[in-house]
Amino acid sequence: MTRTVTTGRAVRELAELDDIEFAVRLLAATPTHEGRDPRLLRQWAYAAEEFGATLDPARCTARIIERDGGLERGLIARYTSRPPAVELYTDTLAAAEELVDRLGWRDWYPVGSVRAAALAHEAVHQRLHHGPDRAALRRSLGHVVLRLGRHTAYGHVAGADEIAAHAHARAVCGLGRSPLLLTAALAATATPHGREK
Repeated sequence: MTRTVTTGRAVRELAELDDIEFAVRLLAATPTHEGRDPRLLRQWAYAAEEFGATLDPARCTARIIERDGGLERGLIARYTSRPPAVELYTDTLAAAEELVDRLGWRDWYPVGSVRAAALAHEAVHQRLHHGPDRAALRRSLGHVVLRLGRHTAYGHVAGADEIAAHAHARAVCGLGRSPLLLTAALAATATPHGREK
């Protein structure tokens, strides 16, 4: 009973955070960002969020493979580049839809939106892996790693692609909150063996 109360409190506290705070926490927890200035992390979070939210919608062209086993791996979906494919984990999608109902979050995540958001999210990963959007994201983040005369080289910011993908999914699926919140709530309510608490 105490564990359930603690979990419920933790999920309520998560829901009180805004989407940018989730993005900042994601960056802060990403290896290579230890000790970085929190203001810089917030700046990158805003830039990645804006980049993803304003990307033109695009259909996921990768092969879609539906399978179980996501709860044990902590995954809703995953993009793989060779060959281009999106793995959708049906057990995690079902658990997410169930959790949305249990938490009363249907206004934020309408029925069927979790699957649609997962596909939109992975479509961004595909776009950032192939094509000009990767360079555009780096420019928008402004993480300069080298200047040589008129030439500027922008570096990769680990975790920014995740923030952009979540922001895009929220925008194109018309969600009330970022899928980051739902992902965090799933993690807070799932046991290590994938069964919900």
